[in-house]
Amino acid sequence: MRLRLLCVLVLGMAATAVAHHSFSAEYDSKKVATLTGTVTKVEWMNPHVYFYLDVEGEDHKAANWAFEMGPPNGLQRSGWTRNTIKIGDELTVNGTLAKDGSKQVNARTVTITSTGKRLGAASSEGAGN
Repeated sequence: MRLRLLCVLVLGMAATAVAHHSFSAEYDSKKVATLTGTVTKVEWMNPHVYFYLDVEGEDHKAANWAFEMGPPNGLQRSGWTRNTIKIGDELTVNGTLAKDGSKQVNARTVTITSTGKRLGAASSEGAGN
């Protein structure tokens, strides 16, 4: 029984290690963008907080973009709470685009349109992660 429990714990830790990725493996630090849109979803959990925005493209159609931030504890040290942004809020985000061309961004800063409040996103860029 103890051996089974140990195996389950080791497999769980391995899955967590695989889930955490390197910034440079996923994002291109030379591809910086600033996007504005409306929040559709917020996932406040480890190892990274994600939020999603509907961003209007040049074709005037909305596309849903994923924005990755740092871990919840890093964001809290920067002034965030899990309720800082809510579905329906308009945000402007500066960040680094995904290498694969997908609609994913590693956020650097987030500005809440209604208040003008600008917060850092605890980005892993340059952290060697």
